Amino acid sequence: MGIEHVAMYVNDLEGARNFFETYFNAESNDLYHNKTTDFKSYFLTFDQGSRLEIMTKPGMQDEEKTLARTGLIHIAFQTGSKEKVDELTNRLKEDGYEVVSGPRTTGDGYYESCVVALEGNQIEITV
Repeated sequence: MGIEHVAMYVNDLEGARNFFETYFNAESNDLYHNKTTDFKSYFLTFDQGSRLEIMTKPGMQDEEKTLARTGLIHIAFQTGSKEKVDELTNRLKEDGYEVVSGPRTTGDGYYESCVVALEGNQIEITV
């Protein structure tokens, strides 16, 4: 078994696509648009083959996203080195995103940071 992809609803579909292309080297497929329901989505593919589907549709609820909540809490991206974790974290911070932890080595040995980005969702950056 394996996870085929993870999906997330967003309000700003093009902004989300741009975010993942800019900071995480995502490659996007062409826009899918169901004209009957006005559902729209992109599949984003990352360097190691993992995929994220970003989607939008009219009438979604957008509750406040607290840092400690149930459900999926973050998406973690692997950079390959501590230096790349530091570089990407600094780049996101300089571009106005909130760094909520790190970069640091966690108690279980991960070198990581966590940034609140993309409509209040957390992105973890690790080696």
